[in-house]
Amino acid sequence: MSVSVRRVVCRVFLTAVAALLPAAAHAADYTDLWWTPSEPGWGVNVVQSDTFMFLTFFIYGADNKPTWYTAQLTQDSSGNFNGGLYATAGTYYARPWSTADSTPPQQVGSVQFRPSTTNAYQATLAYAVDGVGSVLKSVERQMLTPIRLGGTYTGGLAGVQSGCSPSGSYKIAYDLQVTQSSSSQATLAFTFPTYACTLSGALVQHGTQYSIDNASYACSGATSFSTSAAFSQLKATAQGIEGQWVAPINGCTETAYFSAVLL
Repeated sequence: MSVSVRRVVCRVFLTAVAALLPAAAHAADYTDLWWTPSEPGWGVNVVQSDTFMFLTFFIYGADNKPTWYTAQLTQDSSGNFNGGLYATAGTYYARPWSTADSTPPQQVGSVQFRPSTTNAYQATLAYAVDGVGSVLKSVERQMLTPIRLGGTYTGGLAGVQSGCSPSGSYKIAYDLQVTQSSSSQATLAFTFPTYACTLSGALVQHGTQYSIDNASYACSGATSFSTSAAFSQLKATAQGIEGQWVAPINGCTETAYFSAVLL
């Protein structure tokens, strides 16, 4: 669809869509369980709140026995997260909790979580404990179970066309039907006011998220084209679904972000 046609559609539906659109800042959420697949048995739980992360490590000490630490990280201007590593003490779990057994968290090291610059499911974890030389690990999101995406949704989409003339942005409402024929295949059928688009392909699961690396992408109606798209950060949310894609269209690069609620 040309930028001019999209702008006409947007003006008509802008008010109705405003409450449904994704947030203005399209930042990845790294909340998940992270591990190194070739080293099963240890890992890190990451819970992110805006630009803050809380990490819990389940690792092993010098005696090969289980131990754990926590970390509190904040994001820097380069997108990495940095902060202290802490040890705590408390009451033996089989006894009633007593504050007398607790001690203030003691910083025993430092941590840096460096997200990949090419995707949202890989990262580098660097940390040091009690002066021991830095540990450097390549980590990724750990899949626990397949997650169902199928359903009927309604929502809003914000997109940008770049690398061509004219370039521009657009906002539009849609209905969405997601068909997940198996845990590894999905079709997303978007119905917009004057046209319809379908994206489909093989799902690859990364923890709580999916990607479709080479999705087929076709639209018909007020605009018509057939191309491919790179789908990423596709995930089920508490109320619906969200994701993003990048696709070449008529000499432009389209970057689209969408979210929707389950009907």
